[in-house]
Amino acid sequence: MKFRSVFEIIGPVMIGPSSSHTAGAARIGLVARDLFGRQPEWARIHLYGSFAETYKGHGTDVAIIGGLLGYDTFDERIRTAFEDAEKLGMTFEFIAEEEEMDHPNTARLVIGDKEGDMELIGISIGGGTMEVVELNGFPLRLSGHFPALLVVHDDRAGVIANVSNAIAAQDMNIAHMEVGRKEKGEMALMVIEVDQVVNDELIEELRALPNVTQVSTLAN
Repeated sequence: MKFRSVFEIIGPVMIGPSSSHTAGAARIGLVARDLFGRQPEWARIHLYGSFAETYKGHGTDVAIIGGLLGYDTFDERIRTAFEDAEKLGMTFEFIAEEEEMDHPNTARLVIGDKEGDMELIGISIGGGTMEVVELNGFPLRLSGHFPALLVVHDDRAGVIANVSNAIAAQDMNIAHMEVGRKEKGEMALMVIEVDQVVNDELIEELRALPNVTQVSTLAN
């Protein structure tokens, strides 16, 4: 078995009791918040498999809410996430689903506010690590280990090349890249993990490219 980092072997410093059910769940919530780009006003969290069976006893619920509040895995405030969310006016509900998913530790988060909403499916794969496997209906694989760009665009020839060239011009190296589309010629998504921190200049340049409709970033 190959590991991409020591982090994947020993896991992060984390608030217990379980690396997969607590730390991994917190990371799912945190990545969802980062991709949403702001504090959500409400959250609907669907839990599957082992998550659904043990989420209260293992702290999966407070961990996900803590992540949605911006708390990392080592943050002691995870323990008071429910109370903190109430103070901020964020409402939430948990739904334990009976449907079987491909991975036993799966969470589907639907979060939003007055401006919009977002749906994300994440899996906790052990040692406090996670992957996002679907975003707003797009299948993908996003680890959260690297700074990442998510580029929503119209499915047109040359868009992927233009984005790649803009990244290369910033002397950035692409660690992982996935592309997908819902239908030919319609909405498409690029997920690009890079080795360097993404700067504002690159974000603005990407947003100005033809056929690019939205650019989001995920900091490491």
